[in-house]
Amino acid sequence: MKRREFLKAAIAGAAAFAVPPTLLTAAVAGQPAGQTLLSIVRRTIEVNGKAASVFGLQQADGSQGLRLRAGDAFNVLLRNETAESTIIHWHGLTPPWQSDGVGEAPLPLIAAGADRAFDFAVGKAGTHWMHAHTLQEQALLAAPLIVADPNDDKRDEQEIVILLHDFSFSSPEELLAGLTGGEATPMQHGGMAMSGAGAGTMAGMNHGGMAMDLNDIEYDAYLANDRTLDDPEIVPVEPGGRVRVRIINGATATAFTIDFGELEGELIAVDGQDVEPVKGSRFPMTMGQRIDVRVQLPREARSFPILALREGSKERTGVILRPAGAAVAKIATSGDGDAPVLDLALEAQLRAVAPLVSRQAEKTFDMALTGDMAAYRWGLQTSPPLVVDPGDRVEVTLRNTSMMAHPMHLHGHHFQVVAIDGLRFAGAVRDTVLLPPNRSVTIAVDADNPGQWAFHCHHLYHMATGMMSTFAYRT
Repeated sequence: MKRREFLKAAIAGAAAFAVPPTLLTAAVAGQPAGQTLLSIVRRTIEVNGKAASVFGLQQADGSQGLRLRAGDAFNVLLRNETAESTIIHWHGLTPPWQSDGVGEAPLPLIAAGADRAFDFAVGKAGTHWMHAHTLQEQALLAAPLIVADPNDDKRDEQEIVILLHDFSFSSPEELLAGLTGGEATPMQHGGMAMSGAGAGTMAGMNHGGMAMDLNDIEYDAYLANDRTLDDPEIVPVEPGGRVRVRIINGATATAFTIDFGELEGELIAVDGQDVEPVKGSRFPMTMGQRIDVRVQLPREARSFPILALREGSKERTGVILRPAGAAVAKIATSGDGDAPVLDLALEAQLRAVAPLVSRQAEKTFDMALTGDMAAYRWGLQTSPPLVVDPGDRVEVTLRNTSMMAHPMHLHGHHFQVVAIDGLRFAGAVRDTVLLPPNRSVTIAVDADNPGQWAFHCHHLYHMATGMMSTFAYRT
């Protein structure tokens, strides 16, 4: 059966998940002019030859995600067309706190069949994304959120967006319960509880003579734009052309090394923030992070894969760039050797194009990242409590005392990396930073967006089992 026929048949079988169209007609008719409709939907994709019911975030024309321009208003009507309540976080944007999607605080989940309007300044250009702030993120409730720079219209370059994900035919609740032994564990923000029953497997390796845990879950597949390397996306490109590749690690529990193979690129942005260019063909990225890489293609008509290598393992996914007439070779979903383990070597090289203004910090904090892999309990301990005043320059030293890496993400702000293991430097401005085991990173942030902001590990199951705190403004 051809892919299109397969999906058509599978979609018919999944129709029971959707809210009946009659519940939505009135709201569509009353939608204000100039507002973009973004729908949370159930859709069906093919993974390893089987139909998989997943979530999606799509516009009226069926396209996944949003593309806006710097200076635009984020004038969006978010409609939940599924049978489940949910919430969406605009990862990388800095909206007013009341528009941040976390759940219960400050806003409740969006009920099945309901909608919610958002209207705030979208801000500067950058590669961002949006995702559920619930276990539904595992079921592909995520999509790109690209804010384009109008000045880039003059550039003679093609844009390619790649959203990476890890996929399981088991439910997120089953995966979580497999890690926790079936015990229900509250999510430590807004009182949201997440629980379930099932099984998962874990893998580890040695790190400095101690047991380092790399991958909690052995997934069924690893996806690039919803597809595996058994049936990858083939992206048409022009021989000798220039491309800007925007890569989003939307995986819930998997870090990758991006491998451009024969191509050498320039890393020009991280987490939507420009950096001084760094040349290379391999770039690490943990969960929640984004990278922009500019590549000049050779003039010969050859195909070039861009692969995402699963940390410490052989599994991989990716897309293939194909000039007209070029052959496309089959690429296995497993490589010959294990991919690199992520470290802070690249982070130490990065320099922001627009760093924070140099000034003394009014408030400093020390945050310990704690964990017990056997019990699957994770936490954040801050001294003193992380409470700030508007206008403060704040520095937080993150110390990973556990034997698993943690991607730490702060909502509503961008921060600058200003020290690694106590060594000061003026690093990248970003919103998600990796903390390998037994390492420390100090970040500086200007308290310029009042609210009670989530500050958490972007490993979904670490967050769900307690690795979540609050960057709180004094009220």
